[in-house]
Amino acid sequence: MLQNIIVLLIFIVIFCVLVVSHEGGHFLIAKANGIRVTEFTVGMGPVLYQKKKGDTMYSIRLLPVGGACIFDGMDGLEITKPGEDDGTLEDQIKAQESRDDSEEGQISFRRAGVWSRIATVVAGPLANFILGFLLALIIVSNTYWSFPTVSGFSVDNSPAQEAGLKEGDVITSVNGSAVHMSAEVTLNMYLTDGEDVDITYERDGQSYKTTITPVLYEDEETGVSRYVIGVYIGEYDTVSGIETFKYAGYMFNYYLTSTWKSLGLLVRGRTDKVELSGPVGMAEMVDQSYETAMQEGGIIDVILNMINLAMLLSINLGLMNLLPIPALDGGRLVFLLIEVIRGKPVPEKYEGMIELVGVAALILLMVVVLFHDVSKLF
Repeated sequence: MLQNIIVLLIFIVIFCVLVVSHEGGHFLIAKANGIRVTEFTVGMGPVLYQKKKGDTMYSIRLLPVGGACIFDGMDGLEITKPGEDDGTLEDQIKAQESRDDSEEGQISFRRAGVWSRIATVVAGPLANFILGFLLALIIVSNTYWSFPTVSGFSVDNSPAQEAGLKEGDVITSVNGSAVHMSAEVTLNMYLTDGEDVDITYERDGQSYKTTITPVLYEDEETGVSRYVIGVYIGEYDTVSGIETFKYAGYMFNYYLTSTWKSLGLLVRGRTDKVELSGPVGMAEMVDQSYETAMQEGGIIDVILNMINLAMLLSINLGLMNLLPIPALDGGRLVFLLIEVIRGKPVPEKYEGMIELVGVAALILLMVVVLFHDVSKLF
């Protein structure tokens, strides 16, 4: 019971940090560009708490499935001040356009310059990336780094041995992609379908290249089959000083790349190697990470594991929101870039129709992911 309460609290903290950082990015850049924010909300659904300050309503809502930073004019209409609610809708719009936008000199989203709107839209994902990098700095500074050094072989005469690899060799690239941590080698092997793998490695200061043909291995415990080269990778050491920033960048790039490659597999229909999770899946991840960390190291390990999980989710959130899908930041960014090219906005009726389809598709995806998460629990 106590563990469930702790896990719930950790989940809420991580959720709030991710949402506040993302929507906070939108909020800060909008304010810097004089765009009026009508509501800043964490969560969706029924309101738990609301307080208005200036033109902005700050809300906390019940369902932990996202958040929103709502700008005046995003729906094509600007807010109506008291005393301006007479006449037809057309009269209201004309009156709204003729008046000064606000006492504070703020403007609606649509009346801001196109580059101000682009900066505001991009600011959310960018804030998640910045948060992800800062969390990576904490992880690198307080844990051991796993360098991509060959530490052994799973069987004699494994494909890696036959290709010439020896213990102590440092793998520097896989299929032309530079690697700086053992997880990058593992990721590249996990995504392979049995095709030859080109490996570059260093031995005694000299660089060598070899090609390895993976073999299919079936895990007897899980029954999962995957291609392997029969090698153990990992030599642990600490990173300090200015090197911390460089290796935090490596860690950030690893999680960004793994997310991007997973999306590529999803597009190609390789859902057997892609794991989709929503809030329920996220809570399950928190629970598993908490339990494992408590068994292996105690409260410090729990904190570092939660920071690591928050880093992964923050980078995921930033990248997913940049996808050119209607109802996401990336979809709105596409419309703004078209506006830059055309020299005028996309007609509101077309943008609205596409956004509506995007919202419907997003809701459907959320339902599918929720069903997937819940089914795994049973």
